[in-house]
Amino acid sequence: MFEALSDKLAGVFNKITSRGVLSEDDINTAMREIRVALLEADVSLPVVKEFISHVKEQALGEKVVRSIQPGQMVVKIVHDELLKLLDAGNAGLNLNAPAPVCLLMVGLQGSGKTTTAAKLAKRLADKQKKKVLLVSLDIYRPAAQEQLAQLAAQIKGTALPIVKGEKPAATTKRALDFAKKGGFDIVILDSAGRLHIDRELMDEVKGVKQIANPTEVLLVADAMIGQDACTVAKEFNEQIGVTGLVLTRIDGSSRAGAALSMKMTAGVPIKFLGTGEKLDEIEEFHADRLAGRILGQGDVVSLVERAMDNVNKEDAEKLAQKMMKGSFNLEDMLAQLRQIQKIGSLGGIMGMLPGLSKFSSQIEAAGGDKLIKKQEAIILSMTLKERRSPDIIKASRKKRIAAGAGVEVHEVNKLLKSYEQMSAMMKQMGKLGGMSKLLGSPLLKKSPFGGMPFGGMGGKLPF
Repeated sequence: MFEALSDKLAGVFNKITSRGVLSEDDINTAMREIRVALLEADVSLPVVKEFISHVKEQALGEKVVRSIQPGQMVVKIVHDELLKLLDAGNAGLNLNAPAPVCLLMVGLQGSGKTTTAAKLAKRLADKQKKKVLLVSLDIYRPAAQEQLAQLAAQIKGTALPIVKGEKPAATTKRALDFAKKGGFDIVILDSAGRLHIDRELMDEVKGVKQIANPTEVLLVADAMIGQDACTVAKEFNEQIGVTGLVLTRIDGSSRAGAALSMKMTAGVPIKFLGTGEKLDEIEEFHADRLAGRILGQGDVVSLVERAMDNVNKEDAEKLAQKMMKGSFNLEDMLAQLRQIQKIGSLGGIMGMLPGLSKFSSQIEAAGGDKLIKKQEAIILSMTLKERRSPDIIKASRKKRIAAGAGVEVHEVNKLLKSYEQMSAMMKQMGKLGGMSKLLGSPLLKKSPFGGMPFGGMGGKLPF
């Protein structure tokens, strides 16, 4: 997410922070480069103009000129202005109404409304223990209602039974009655979309809104929508009245300037970000965290939250204890690989670590997640004895393992080398008494990607 913008802003900041004194020309040059970077990231021109105007006004002020580190002050100004641009107060869902509370999903066809409806239902059920009813009002797209029913089954939720030929207004009334009788806390209405905004679509959604009286009208938009973002946000907000935005496919766009443009145009908060295709890959939006990601400062809090949601605490603690005792084997390495995959893509994880986001695109280009899968296949091709006692793996065994995993022998060697470096690092950690003392160890610097099991990815990271 925002890799291209982050890389370009990092280049601008590196230039200005390396100088002891900044002239007006230096600041003007930096502003021009930031302007170009934002436009190339698909942020709309009016938003870019206003943003640059605010930053430039402060960057040319006396506080920056007299600062001991003027370059760092400019970076702080950009960060603060990004926060103002993205933040619209409380981004949480408004569920303050008598049950059943209605949430109405609106947006163009193909924006990901149906999947987002299921993701929200799962999130509300898992995190807030709410009983959620999913309702499809899309009678135009082939199999749209069946799709929502299938998604409801996947999350072990409930979808309103389908009545063929029923109009959206009638379905809404039936859904409210069904929810009241069934004791549902929340009803999520998945409205129909179109390939473009038209009067028929707007009139239909207005009718549904009048019947349902939703506490939230969420505009679901593809982050890769580009310059059309402002038009979509403006039209839906003026015609229907939007209370929040949900941006999908944030993970699939390196530009994603729609996040900045849509919030500014609609004047309503971004509520959620769709971070992947899986039904649990949706995050609450936090302006400070996104600003940190854009400026390459990472987002450790979101990474920790994701880890807590996806990694079994007991398993993680057992693995940590084994590591500290120096009894780390290939079975443990396999467990670590699987834990990483639960948290997300390797490039995405790196992008959330401060100072390492610039390596995320490099890792993706090197086939980060494919490599993890390959290493998992290599370990699974071994016998239980080989996993627990890697020292017995010699030439003939390596050939058999490589053949079983569909890889070359040299790739088995790379995995074993990574394992040896990790094992040595864990033993050293135990002797030194913990991670903090280990950071200065030469073993850590030798290990590819800081001792993580990703050797052979074509480079080393400086941590």
